[in-house]
Amino acid sequence: MDTTLEQPAPARLITADGRARAVSATLRYASADPLAVHLDFPPDASLDGREVCWTFARSLLEEGLGQPAGVGDVRLWPCGDARTALELHSSSGMALLQFATPALRRFLVRTYAVVAAGREDAGAAVDRGLSALFGTV
Repeated sequence: MDTTLEQPAPARLITADGRARAVSATLRYASADPLAVHLDFPPDASLDGREVCWTFARSLLEEGLGQPAGVGDVRLWPCGDARTALELHSSSGMALLQFATPALRRFLVRTYAVVAAGREDAGAAVDRGLSALFGTV
């Protein structure tokens, strides 16, 4: 049986001039895609007024809670004990967000209650990814 977890994840978007703006987001995890976490933003949080979803490795979230982690489009690092920074890069630009670390940890613990670390079925996830990429070619 597939299980999906969702958890509100209020964030602060750090603007280019250093100010912070409150942004709502939702963390999502699905046992059908056990290696990934999803971060969903509502339309009012994006530049073009559409919902945005970022997907990255659950292991990246875990690593980024304790030390700088990630290369490329998604990077995380601790900002003291209370906050975790998340940097997202796309062709449209870069966004820097801060989340409450305890909320991210709580979400991560909940995901491991659904699918324990090391118990992910990577083969099924790879098959789904290849099917999404290549379709029925």
